[in-house]
Amino acid sequence: MTLSSTYIAKSIDKLQAQLELEKDLSPALHSMIEMMILIIQLLVNRLGLNSQNSSKPPSTDTDQEKKNKRPKTTKKSGGQHGHKGVTLKQVSEPDEIEFIPVDKSGLPKGRYKEIGVEKRQVVDIEFSRVVTEYQAQILEDNKGKRYVAAFPPNISKAIQYGNRLKAHVVYLSQYQLLPYQRIAECLSEQLGISISQGSIANFNQQAADLLIPYECIAKQQLTNASLLHADETGININGKRQWLHCASNDDWTFFSAHEKRGLEAMESAQILPEFKGVLCHDHWKPYYRLAHCQHALCNAHHLREFTRAYEQDKQQWAGRMKALLQIINRAQYQAGGQLNEHEQQRYEGYYKRLLKQADKECPAPVAKTEPKRGRLKRSKSRNLLERLINYESDVLRFMYEEEVPFTNNQGERDIRMTKVQQKISGCFRSTEGANAFCAIRGYLSTCKKQKVPASEALSLLFEGKLPSFCG
Repeated sequence: MTLSSTYIAKSIDKLQAQLELEKDLSPALHSMIEMMILIIQLLVNRLGLNSQNSSKPPSTDTDQEKKNKRPKTTKKSGGQHGHKGVTLKQVSEPDEIEFIPVDKSGLPKGRYKEIGVEKRQVVDIEFSRVVTEYQAQILEDNKGKRYVAAFPPNISKAIQYGNRLKAHVVYLSQYQLLPYQRIAECLSEQLGISISQGSIANFNQQAADLLIPYECIAKQQLTNASLLHADETGININGKRQWLHCASNDDWTFFSAHEKRGLEAMESAQILPEFKGVLCHDHWKPYYRLAHCQHALCNAHHLREFTRAYEQDKQQWAGRMKALLQIINRAQYQAGGQLNEHEQQRYEGYYKRLLKQADKECPAPVAKTEPKRGRLKRSKSRNLLERLINYESDVLRFMYEEEVPFTNNQGERDIRMTKVQQKISGCFRSTEGANAFCAIRGYLSTCKKQKVPASEALSLLFEGKLPSFCG
């Protein structure tokens, strides 16, 4: 038997109406029934949550919810017209050439001359271990004194791992997020190179240490930027709940791990406290303790909250407000990113009038008895409405300033791979490992934004260099 949330809500309303008529119930029984009704409502609301009306990830959606997300279309499946595909093409300078002569035994008698060749190419790969032996010459004079040539500064042991191998291991570990054991198996089976998990951890730490100059540059670039995205997500470090913080924009990314989620963690990262531009975030209250910057709220969060308020709380204003913000965003896009002043005032008027209507439909709670100390409990819909009223300029900042986006998706995209890492590995074994991950992932994220491939970026790093965009 399947029960819809609408059916349950109507049944609860009917039960509450009957409960009001029952005057003979004892206060204890009356309170118990009200408590059970409240628990049922909470459970029903939770069952109705998905990625479209809450912060739940899409992976938790049911098959039917996933099917309903994509509207029906008449387009055929596969790449659409104008889509830039990836096609395997012949190269002008192949690495190897294998000439195939014509078998003349099957040809008719006669004289033949060569007029060219028909080319076909096979793209393949070759993995190989390269061992370079350095032989330092030894000279001895007539008195028996020996002179040995100096080895390169980076050759300090009888046998050691090279920088290209280190860069490749860090690439597999921190960019492709392979577990240490699988990396060791891969190198052993495909290349015949034995490597311990401890060595892999050491390579990651060495990369993080080499990134100290880069981190100073990234902090300075982000602090001086005109727009930043900020977000945070929970991470597990040796069984303890901690937080990964992200400050980023279209060109730079910086990650930091901290045991706290609020202002103390932001001050530790040394970016946001000195930032004076526009900070885009999801209304996490500690961000508003940063006094030197302006704020822009993520409207992707608002759209999901509007959907929940409309579906579960039956708030009509929420559906209209969702449509209004989407219309403003579409109009701004069609206008080339900036609405004129007249259009801004017109949409601002719509916004204010809709808030007045919403205030009547979803009023603030009024104390039925002598008011208690503190703020009266609000519903989720009322909290959302008060945020739209109190932070109007931050909600609509995308409409006033061309550089400010409609959502905080940039910040959320930048931390997304952290959740993938958590799914694969479960946790970080140590604080040092988490800090190394933050340093390397922030560097590789920035390099990707600057069109520098991850493998090239790590090769430069182990050579003691940074990409050209670092100055």
